[in-house]
This record gives sequence, structure tokens and C-alpha cells, in this order.
Amino acid sequence: MSQPTSRHASKPTVTDDIDSIAAERPKADITSTSVSGSSVAVIGTSASRDEVQDAPEEAPDEPQPCFPSVEAWVTGHFVLMYRRTLGGEFRWCSQWWQHAEAISRLTALWYAWEAMRLQGATGIGLWHRDHLDHQLPILLGARGPFYQCTEHQHLEPHQAITQPAPPGWWSDGPHSDLANAPMDHNSGKPSQAAADHAACRPNPPAPTNTVQGSSDDQ
Repeated sequence: MSQPTSRHASKPTVTDDIDSIAAERPKADITSTSVSGSSVAVIGTSASRDEVQDAPEEAPDEPQPCFPSVEAWVTGHFVLMYRRTLGGEFRWCSQWWQHAEAISRLTALWYAWEAMRLQGATGIGLWHRDHLDHQLPILLGARGPFYQCTEHQHLEPHQAITQPAPPGWWSDGPHSDLANAPMDHNSGKPSQAAADHAACRPNPPAPTNTVQGSSDDQ
């Protein structure tokens, strides 16, 4: 005996309806479709893939310094790495930032360290030889910028005084660059290089009013 046919067998399903509607609609041209002047976000055309492949590669990021400032380098690397017995041959000041010479020398060491640490196997070795080994004996030496200080006490270093040169001293005075320049043995005159150097010297300072003591005071 044959099985009775279900009354729902011939009824189209929802999937059949969607497929038939999709078959009747024209296929969209995904390469030319646009919305408000902008390309539709459809990926898969050969043109878009070529454009992606031809796009220039982004340049690698510039290396960033390990330490954001000279103070961070001094406290986070220098004093931890290079330790000496203080008080005799070597001097240090906890307020090293009060010494302009120390700031200059330590900053030079930091800049060179940041650059040379990126130079591979020999970078830090060259930094020790060419930079630290020269700077350290001067920086921490008994006659260096910390010569009056101890680790716990800062003393302001003596600053040499200067006096302004008299008007015309650097242009035509007895000790001008031309008067003391190397002589050209052929002409017996200052060399052209010395004359060019003297021509580039800054103008003499403006004259200052000085009060001369009377003969009675002398």
C-alpha cells in the first residue's frame, strides 16, 4: 500500500521564495555601485586587491629613547651602573643638577648612549671607549665640577670673573686677531685664513662708562 501524500509537500518553503526573488532581480554591479558618492564597502574585485597591493608600505617607527630625560638616565642607569668609592680620587654631588658643567657632560653621555645602544654588538663597547672613559675621570675627578662637594653637601663652585675688552680691542687693538695671527712666510703678513677668521669676529662690545679714581686716591 502506498503512503498517503502529505498535503504540505507541494507548499513552497520560505527558502524557495527567497531564491526565486533573488533569481528574478538583476545582479548588482559591485564595481560601479556607490552610495552618496562613496564606494560601497564591497571587497573582492581585482581592482581593489591591486590597489591594496600597490599601496606604499608604512615606514617603520623611529626608535624611541629608553629614558625621557637626562635626569632619568642619571638616576636610572648612570649611578646604578658606574659606582666608585667617593671621597678621595672620585667626587660626586647629589645635587649634580646644580652644576652646569655636569649637566653638559652627562647630557652628552646620555645622547651618545641612546644612539650607540642601537648599533648592534659593538655599540656600547665603542660608547665606553670613546665617550665614558674620557668623561668619567673628568666628571668624577678631584678637580672636576664636584671638587668642593661631598655626596651629601653641595657647595657652589667658584665662577671666574671677566672684564669687557676696551672698545676696538678686537678690530685694530694690539691684541687683535690679525696682530696675533700666524704669519705667511712668503709675504710676511698674516695669512689669508687668519684674516678671514678675523673678519668673522663679532663686533666689539659697546663702550661702558668707567669711573677712574683721582690721583689723590692712588
